[in-house]
Amino acid sequence: MGHHASLRERVVGEHGVVMLIGAADTGKTTLGKELIRDALAAGRTTAYVDADIGAATVGPPACVGLTVIESSAGLQTLHRADELRFVGSTTPDGVVLPHTVAAAAMVERAKRSADFIVLDTTSVVAGVVGQTLKYHLCELTQPALVIALQRGNEMEPIIGMIKRFLGMRVARSQPKPTQPILDPVTRNELLAKEFADAFSGNVDRWRVQPNVFAPTLPEGFDLSRLHSMLVGVQGTNGRCLGLGVLEHKDDVLRVVTPQGEHMTGLRLGSLRLDLEKFTTTRIRLRELFFSL
Repeated sequence: MGHHASLRERVVGEHGVVMLIGAADTGKTTLGKELIRDALAAGRTTAYVDADIGAATVGPPACVGLTVIESSAGLQTLHRADELRFVGSTTPDGVVLPHTVAAAAMVERAKRSADFIVLDTTSVVAGVVGQTLKYHLCELTQPALVIALQRGNEMEPIIGMIKRFLGMRVARSQPKPTQPILDPVTRNELLAKEFADAFSGNVDRWRVQPNVFAPTLPEGFDLSRLHSMLVGVQGTNGRCLGLGVLEHKDDVLRVVTPQGEHMTGLRLGSLRLDLEKFTTTRIRLRELFFSL
């Protein structure tokens, strides 16, 4: 089994959720795939819940994605989500509530189809946001085991917190020595490519009315302020069909999306997305609605 061998032998016997936590470039996704492969070889039914909204493996960025994996061949198409929940940002700062709810919803959905579930998480592990997010993810998803990947001791505050307050079982491990470390420029380029992929294919422009949004727009709101805002294209039962970007032109508001045919509404995100360069700018909805 190579690196993580003893850990992987231990984990394959677990049932329920195995949650992966760690900073950027510690190999959470690589380990998650290895755990799924081991579980499949042991005859388990498996699912992968990707809550890493800034470096998506399943589905597009700014969403929590779920895929049910029935064979090792399914690991080759891990990016194809069976179900999505929209979070609306690529960092959990300011969206801890929708992020934790989305991840918990996808884990509950995964439990209908799988007895072994890998929950991948964001690389935000420090400070109030990182600790609060991981605490509530543990509280809501009740993992059978938390695996903390760390190069030094950066995960110890979170580990201590979830063990002390939630009684979680935690296994520590180190990244593979060959695990690459990406610079910020490369990371941003990869994120832009993920957004570009989400808008590839047959993209249409659909005219939208002010009453289709969540949160609801304030009365008398200037619709031009929604130009370039990222939205989740929503279907029924809380499902996200994919991403869209709002376009205000000639006093008409439209959503640019490849997923508009079955949409029932739009959820506003916390990003503006440039559809030429696929770069993003963060914006808080409170400021969008109420600043002058």
